[in-house]
Amino acid sequence: MVGSMGLRMALGLGLALGLALTGAARAEPAAKDLFSAKQFPSAAAPQSIGFYSKGCLAGGMEMPKDGPTWQVMKPSRDRAYAHPALIALLQRLSVDARREANWRGLLFGDMAQPRGGPMKDGHASHQIGLDADIYLTEMPNRRLTDDERDNMPLPSVIDKRTRHIDERRWRPEMLKLLRTAAEEPEVERIFVHPGIKEKLCKTAGRDRAWLNKVRPMYGHDYHFHVRMVCQPGSPNCKPQESTGEGDGCDKLDYWFDVALQPPKPSAKPYKKPPPIFLSALPRACAAVLKQPDAAGARVAAPARATPAAAPVATAMSDDFDTGAPIALAPEPAVPARPALAAPVPPAPIPRGRLPMPRLRPNG
Repeated sequence: MVGSMGLRMALGLGLALGLALTGAARAEPAAKDLFSAKQFPSAAAPQSIGFYSKGCLAGGMEMPKDGPTWQVMKPSRDRAYAHPALIALLQRLSVDARREANWRGLLFGDMAQPRGGPMKDGHASHQIGLDADIYLTEMPNRRLTDDERDNMPLPSVIDKRTRHIDERRWRPEMLKLLRTAAEEPEVERIFVHPGIKEKLCKTAGRDRAWLNKVRPMYGHDYHFHVRMVCQPGSPNCKPQESTGEGDGCDKLDYWFDVALQPPKPSAKPYKKPPPIFLSALPRACAAVLKQPDAAGARVAAPARATPAAAPVATAMSDDFDTGAPIALAPEPAVPARPALAAPVPPAPIPRGRLPMPRLRPNG
């Protein structure tokens, strides 16, 4: 009798403790709410903490809204922050793309929140300041308004019926752009739609080593995702596992035969994963949230100069253009290391109405 009473008391205490813990978990705010509430980077040395999909960013910097060869999109999201090394890489890539891919300029999408961390919507990664989205839509020949940057249609290059490339929208310059990004030594991964990967595999030619970094992923049909390696000074940054050897072109059947197929009627409905709490992130992320606000720091110039003799490709017209040639600012002088300075002022470009986009067939 005494034993059964003791057992019942123990079970009762266990149930009460479980309910208390559940209540405490529900009371804890989701990490996405804590990090999205921060409007400024932290005043700390730059450091990526944790993994790309489970971490935060100390000492981040904001990408200047406009540059000679780039524009930042979706300003209402406030996700144009990154580790300073990624800011410098993206600016450098925008210069290289103009020269090597005949790409007038890059349109940058989401990077990270001011202090990284989980976002309220849109991304599972982009948490440690080393991820950035780049659109497969070329920069227009004028500066866009904030409203245009938030609402401009961004066409997919994938045929929704076949899940393969829409040949009407694919341009050879897109291959050159992706190759230019993949050949950057500090780029660890580039994520694209499986249909884009398939197209690259078919048209890359003999120079294929760069394809190893280009990985198929759901979505990514109107943009590609650049992921940078962990940087010096970030001892708590968790690197991505190796991509192994080969170009990865022999592993696409699963995507088209299984992953991209509609779910079977008997399949269980998708269940949204539970939110990540601060306690599940690296402990240093709690300290990042408490750090004082930084006074505003930006990287002004690309980290590598363009040789004086290098020809600049002539930009090709498209339906984003107003008809006037773009007035690109000269590429800035390059210091030995990226310097903290005011943002690059935008080039004096005529304004006008933004027509609906239409990608140029076959360049």
